[in-house]
Amino acid sequence: MSRRRILLAAAVLLLVTIAAVVRNQIKVHRGRQARHAAMQQRHPVIPLPPEVARDRQALFDMLQPVALSNCELQRFGERNDGGYLMCANLLGAVESGYSYGINGYDKWGCDISKAADVPVHQYDCFNTDRPSCWRGKTIFHEECVGARAETLEGRLFDSVQNQFLKNGDGTKRIVMKIDVEGAEWDTFLAMPDSTFHQIDQLSVEFHWEEDAKLGWAHDARYLKAVQRLKQFYEVAHIHFNNASCIPDLAPFPSWAFEVLFVSKRLANVDASRKAGGRHPQDARNNASLPDCQAQGP
Repeated sequence: MSRRRILLAAAVLLLVTIAAVVRNQIKVHRGRQARHAAMQQRHPVIPLPPEVARDRQALFDMLQPVALSNCELQRFGERNDGGYLMCANLLGAVESGYSYGINGYDKWGCDISKAADVPVHQYDCFNTDRPSCWRGKTIFHEECVGARAETLEGRLFDSVQNQFLKNGDGTKRIVMKIDVEGAEWDTFLAMPDSTFHQIDQLSVEFHWEEDAKLGWAHDARYLKAVQRLKQFYEVAHIHFNNASCIPDLAPFPSWAFEVLFVSKRLANVDASRKAGGRHPQDARNNASLPDCQAQGP
């Protein structure tokens, strides 16, 4: 085959791959819009029991960022949903990346792989489409993350620490992003200290879950999980997902919110400055919906 035909075939393959990723993102976007509308309809604002209001405020306060003197925030990933702010200047010692819950696309993982020159392991057992990463190294695993190794409805799950070990990363320094629709709470509660110590930066999209009556769950795991995270990390940034804005979770303006945790081994806290607020590189997850960022305490 001539060189011209090889280049043409490669270009066609690249275009087909890009088109498939775009179609998948459109499908995901439409699904989230529909979910947003349904949530708005079934969540009227009602008075809260004092203990529920107290625990929500306590969780909100724990997630407020501190000012770090050594963190240069930069956006990695998609322009809207799928983009996360990380401390770009603190990626130098990272040896491997992990991207959990990619849903068929993962520009974050590709960007991190190229910026830090490391492999990024991608995990998803619900959407098994494998995105490409031009000039980066991403490795897809048809598996989900959870508290333990198990098979649920034919899907494989395993713990973060086990996945690190299976990939030969049991002692390496890690950068991680996790967006797994509520599975993050049990995942963090099951993680040992040694695994937390490995992770230099951890970007999490938290999801508030509904209870059996379709109200917002008053779940002790939320406070416990964040308290555990704060043993090892400083909160460097928080961004509320505007595809999830809701009026009845005050002081939270949305039921999904992205938080950047930076290891206390790396973070230099500047107590003289106040952090928080919208960053210039923050973007609405859904460009067609209004924003709903919260003010700090």
